[in-house]
Amino acid sequence: MAEDRVTIDTASVFDNTADRQVEFAGEASGERYAFALRYDVLEALAGDATFDAMPLFQRHRARIQTLAADALARDPDQALVVISENDLA
Repeated sequence: MAEDRVTIDTASVFDNTADRQVEFAGEASGERYAFALRYDVLEALAGDATFDAMPLFQRHRARIQTLAADALARDPDQALVVISENDLA
């Protein structure tokens, strides 16, 4: 995968509070993938801001698209590509 960002399908964004992650579908290189963005990544992006997953996801969407591409490049064969704090490095 050579792309530097994933196009997020905004209609697919789901706040999975039970698993503490925001799940979404995205497209890269003409392929559709399932992603999970761990809450700890949103907390790191938000800094000291009050935590509310969906508004934070929308506010940081451009950065999340890049993080999703990095996570996908690391592990493209997973059914669910998980974006964790390790992807912030």
